[in-house]
Amino acid sequence: MFSQVSGATTLGINGHVITVEVDISRGVTGFNIVGLAAASVREAKERVRAAIQNSGYQFPLGKVTVNLAPADLKKDGSGLDLPIAIGLLAASGQISGQCLQGRIFIGELSLQGRIRPVPGVLSMVLAARQAGFSIFIMAPSSAPEALLCEQIQVFAPQTLHELVEAMLEHAALHPEIRREEKKSVTYAVDFSEVQGQQLAKRAMEIAAAGAHNLLMIGPPGSGKTMLARRITTILPPMNREEALEVTKIYSVAGLFKAEHIIRERPFRSPHHTISMAGLTGGGSIPRPGEVTLAHYGVLFLDELPEFPRSVLEGLRQPMEDGEVHIARVNAAFTYPADFMLVVAMNPCPCGYLGDPDHACSCTDGEIRRYARKISGPLLDRIDLHVSVARPRYQELTSQKKGETSREIAARVAAARKIQRERLRKWHMQNNAQMGHRQIKETCILQEKGKKILKNIFDKLHLSARSYDRIIKVSRTIADLEGAEQIEPEHIIEAISYRSRVTRR
Repeated sequence: MFSQVSGATTLGINGHVITVEVDISRGVTGFNIVGLAAASVREAKERVRAAIQNSGYQFPLGKVTVNLAPADLKKDGSGLDLPIAIGLLAASGQISGQCLQGRIFIGELSLQGRIRPVPGVLSMVLAARQAGFSIFIMAPSSAPEALLCEQIQVFAPQTLHELVEAMLEHAALHPEIRREEKKSVTYAVDFSEVQGQQLAKRAMEIAAAGAHNLLMIGPPGSGKTMLARRITTILPPMNREEALEVTKIYSVAGLFKAEHIIRERPFRSPHHTISMAGLTGGGSIPRPGEVTLAHYGVLFLDELPEFPRSVLEGLRQPMEDGEVHIARVNAAFTYPADFMLVVAMNPCPCGYLGDPDHACSCTDGEIRRYARKISGPLLDRIDLHVSVARPRYQELTSQKKGETSREIAARVAAARKIQRERLRKWHMQNNAQMGHRQIKETCILQEKGKKILKNIFDKLHLSARSYDRIIKVSRTIADLEGAEQIEPEHIIEAISYRSRVTRR
């Protein structure tokens, strides 16, 4: 007796349709699952056996073999419990195999037969939809996530018994209704709440306009974290394709609990005790790390020198390529990681180097060791270095409201529009994505600007990467002003945002 059911699983952040083949033959009673199944899939044997029996159906006797095809694809997770159970009931003749065609079954089973949600449903549904499936059966709490994909039908029974009774036409099962999508984004914070800090606000506006990386250096309590947490409020909203990709990542990571697509750009702020695998992704079957969870958003690293240097060095490749490559014995994975890096640090261990109101208690050696925790190549990849001074009493008590996030976001959106038009033929969205070729074609400098850059290049001994990044920041500053050409004052301002880390 044989049956064939369609299920789905995830590998990396992508979904894959799995064909579950069930064969029941005479012989010594046994239950084997083959097809490169991980431990969580092999454990389905006990869950499925108990769920079938406790739902009032008979577990088939004989030699049971379940094959998960394609056999060379690693299967992980508990989402194949439901198709395995349905396949067993069909192979043993308790339900008809005709009602399995064109349907995808996704879900974990409890020992009582309840259908439980699994992470990565959106990725599975998108992959199955592309493969031609349009009818999905899953847990009720997974249905809103699945319905983010259009032109599908989702049925969400509470239990295995309820599903089987509907397949036997003993009861009715109605499709889930798509909820109205929430398109507006509201933030709990706003830039108008930040008193003073005009230089830092200006640097953040430039960073947001060109998707540049930003380093803030200042004493404790100067407002670095407060500023960083507001940068997503001035970034342009994500389009549907970007929002769907971010939602898919969070679904696979098991962090998506909402009923609507994620519209707010991600803001990730991991603790400095994070491991390399936690930051860039990893594990025996790699899961997305913080750089991937910050895709199309902001990765904020507070107290930068407190992070292990080896962990920080892992950021260099994702910052350049916009993706993370992880190789394992069974497969190689590529995760998207197109994020803005915003980092904050004190100027020295005590935090008061250069503060006119507090004397620094650190020795020269302590300051050097502190600064050297951050490598030159990593600093070279950060476009903007800005000093954040401790706000004055008059600024803190002023009743004058600063610019709102909406006002700043309007200028950022206008600059981003200019960049998209200029970089359209290279399929780029912002100035930070430009390579040397795009810089040479779109960032024409005047003679005066070239002389300024030459003097700075020779004086500061800049690298070729730093040179390119100064020009990219200059181009962003010009875009914010609506200028067609990069003027000398744009270059001077861009240069002022370099080399703030003290290494005496």
